[in-house]
Amino acid sequence: MTNNKSGKSLSANKRQTGTSYEIKAEEYLLQKGYKILERNFRNRGGEIDIIAKEKEYFCFIEVKYRTTNEFGSPLEAVDYRKQNQIRKVALYYLMKNKLSEWTPCRFDVIAFEGEKLTHVENAF
Repeated sequence: MTNNKSGKSLSANKRQTGTSYEIKAEEYLLQKGYKILERNFRNRGGEIDIIAKEKEYFCFIEVKYRTTNEFGSPLEAVDYRKQNQIRKVALYYLMKNKLSEWTPCRFDVIAFEGEKLTHVENAF
């Protein structure tokens, strides 16, 4: 990948930016009373940015950031393919932790457009 003026690769900068917004999302969730269980939980099938518990719900949360919506909103970036990937990783998480398939779960998206945060509960 191409380097920028700082000498870091653009993918490293993108990863660093993503991590900083995941931390902001985590802080927001903690303020709302969520318990953070995992961050960047992954398997061969993909990754879930944040797994948290709110009351009885296990919340599988995707965090998306865009500086502007010129190329679509961050919410639009969580398309059917990405939703399916998150569902599969969530199922793996439940099995790995010996939780029932009847465990109350929710799929949320936290979107940042610039510094504006939007939290969509039950996004899909």
